[in-house]
Amino acid sequence: MDTVARDERPEARLERAVRVAEQALIEFEIAVETFRVEVDNFSRLHHQKLGPMYARLDELDAKIAEARAERTGDPEDLRLAQEARAAVLPMPGVDELFHDWIDSDGLSPEAEAMLTDRPVQPPKRVRPSDEVRRLFRELARKAHPDLAREDEERKRREEFITRVNAAYARGDEALLRELSAEWEAGPAPAEERLSESEELYARLEWLAERKDLLSALARELEESAIGAMLRMAPDDPDRLLEEIAEQLLAQVSERENELAGLVQ
Repeated sequence: MDTVARDERPEARLERAVRVAEQALIEFEIAVETFRVEVDNFSRLHHQKLGPMYARLDELDAKIAEARAERTGDPEDLRLAQEARAAVLPMPGVDELFHDWIDSDGLSPEAEAMLTDRPVQPPKRVRPSDEVRRLFRELARKAHPDLAREDEERKRREEFITRVNAAYARGDEALLRELSAEWEAGPAPAEERLSESEELYARLEWLAERKDLLSALARELEESAIGAMLRMAPDDPDRLLEEIAEQLLAQVSERENELAGLVQ
């Protein structure tokens, strides 16, 4: 061991370890948040493209069960028909139907398209650019709520980070720059002064807790139905939707033929 390493203060080595852990955690947080955005967008696409097909299958299953029960009169068939009908989702009410479709300018483009039979614009798939990732990384490091020591400061940070996450989810570089300038111009929080060692150990403890929380969130996303689909086709999820749609259309055709045979 050379003289420099031997004479180095223990706090200096600890500080380097903290910096490495911070960088690793930030990159992990960005990866988890990016995947969360992808899961959310894919979920919306999945519901928009395939939802009507699933609803059609449920309705056909109910009609098939009802037709079979009417033909046989068997109590078990009647029970199955009632269960199949109960499984069909009811039509949404007016408030649900137009939720998020009406704004200050009237109907949203998506609502107007659906009501006029024009193709609905699918949600934009967001893949944050390198600059967006950099801005998000810096803001996450500076403004994270867990860095606050007082409740009022924590609340301010939580509200700010909510806006940062929303901008990152949209890949909005301009808004992230505005938020960065806003944070820099904001009040500097009064922080409790700890000794250097106490502050570094407290930081390491927080980093370990944050990593555990992010790991749990990542597992939850990966194990979800939509997350599992994305893992099957990470480079071309749109093609996966097309393949599922083709399979559902084939099932719809089979059910329609079966129902036609029962009601003849």
